[in-house]
Amino acid sequence: MTATHDAAILHQKGSPLSIELRDTPEPGPNEVLIEVKAVALNLVDYYQRDFGMPPVLIYPAVLGSDVAGHHGPAPGSRVLAFASSFSKDGSPDHGAFQKFVLVPSEGVAAFPEALLFEQAAVFPMAAMVALTAFTTLGISLDTKYTPEDKQAVLIWGGASSVGSFGVQSAKSLGFTVYLLKRLGADAVFDYKAEDVVSQIVAAVKKDGVNLHTAHAVETKGDAAAKVAHSPPLPADHPTLDKTEITFNFPPLDPAARAKNLYECFHGWLAPRLQSGSVVPSSHIQVEGGGLHGLNEALDKLRAGVSGTKIVVPI
Repeated sequence: MTATHDAAILHQKGSPLSIELRDTPEPGPNEVLIEVKAVALNLVDYYQRDFGMPPVLIYPAVLGSDVAGHHGPAPGSRVLAFASSFSKDGSPDHGAFQKFVLVPSEGVAAFPEALLFEQAAVFPMAAMVALTAFTTLGISLDTKYTPEDKQAVLIWGGASSVGSFGVQSAKSLGFTVYLLKRLGADAVFDYKAEDVVSQIVAAVKKDGVNLHTAHAVETKGDAAAKVAHSPPLPADHPTLDKTEITFNFPPLDPAARAKNLYECFHGWLAPRLQSGSVVPSSHIQVEGGGLHGLNEALDKLRAGVSGTKIVVPI
């Protein structure tokens, strides 16, 4: 008899998720089957539910991407993973919002007992996007700048989960970091201030560093700069002289995407989880109801939260 499990199913754009049984799949080559214990929500989740964007490739669909759970019964099987059907041609077996999900082995990392499942679930997309911002700009994740290199980076939007992981990853690469003090930034600015750009430029000159790298920011400088922009760039986005603004997106080629996942999860994230040198980045708001509570939790996310990651135990 085929095993089954509960899943939150989206039948069409704009409809609520409904809880139904799905057949539990068998993992294929380079895949892992995870029993999901918690999912974290991202803005893209309600966009896909309510507006079908980014494009939902297959209906009925299983949305979501951030999971923490068990991989098998062996000790040390507590793992977090990037579980996205979007990266698997819409396959509902690979979407996060269900009790058992298939994920590529490259996008899985074990985490220690010191972390709760609800804490671990906030890592996958935020860490991957933050790390991919650097590789998008040609900066290897094994980079080790020294103070003598005088390399600085500006993280714009550091209160978000992606931004705060950006701060942590930038510090590990040896950058002087401007924006978010709580997670190790070297200077903090109020992004709402009318003269914030002038404040940053003055601080950079005072510190004597080279601010040629940024994540999700538009700023001025005297030398060529590179900006990784995580929100999609509109066709008429502003440009700056001697500044390259690039949409932060994992490689489209399957082999390159797998390599990117492996570098993010196995090469960078896993050892730092074990050592405790990276921490859950933003305030965690736990919502109840399991899979049945996902619609209400997504509605709260759509209504607006700031500096908060909504997590649902499953």
